[in-house]
Amino acid sequence: MKQFYEIYAGNEKVSALLTQLSWTNHLLIMSGSKSDEEREFYMQLAVKERYSSRQLERQMDSSYYERYMLSKGNLLPEVLHSQQNPFLDSYVVEFLNLPETFQENDFRKALVKGMRNFIIELGKDFTFVGEEYPIQVGGDDYHIDLLFFHRSLHCLVAIELKEGKFKPEYVSKMDFYLEGLDRQVKKPDENPSVGLLLCASKNDEVVEYAMSRTLSPMMIAQY
Repeated sequence: MKQFYEIYAGNEKVSALLTQLSWTNHLLIMSGSKSDEEREFYMQLAVKERYSSRQLERQMDSSYYERYMLSKGNLLPEVLHSQQNPFLDSYVVEFLNLPETFQENDFRKALVKGMRNFIIELGKDFTFVGEEYPIQVGGDDYHIDLLFFHRSLHCLVAIELKEGKFKPEYVSKMDFYLEGLDRQVKKPDENPSVGLLLCASKNDEVVEYAMSRTLSPMMIAQY
């Protein structure tokens, strides 16, 4: 422990983090990080999310730091710019143990069953509201795959699950759902609802074209 304090003696922020981490988490971070920046990132993450050693090891094994750095260019809607972006460009869902071929319904049910692990991957500020969340418009019923509330962003987060590659038409459907949430579900003191389209893969150029004219706050990620 002494050598860790000596290494970061000149960095007051990191020194403060050291006192809040368990010995096991210290060892995981020191042995598994490739740079000082990565070490500090995992220290802050482990303290913020209150990770157990098993949870921290899982995030490090899934290259959470690299995935976060790739996602830093993703922009939040203007009203949320003061907050740190909690959304990643890609998510790892190895805990689902899905077969090679599956349907979107299977994907949703597996995520709900493994919600504890999914929350670790998303971040603990995400609070699960419900699955197939109903929105009624024009007398017809529509259902959002998964609905969450994000405590720090203070907004609803709609997640739509896609078994295949991202398609431009998914954006208009999410536009529709976010409008429904903002009109029917969002409380007056909450920020506008945010959408996350979770697809098996995506082409960044297609995503850029599809998102260029939409004003809705949404992210496109792959798993």
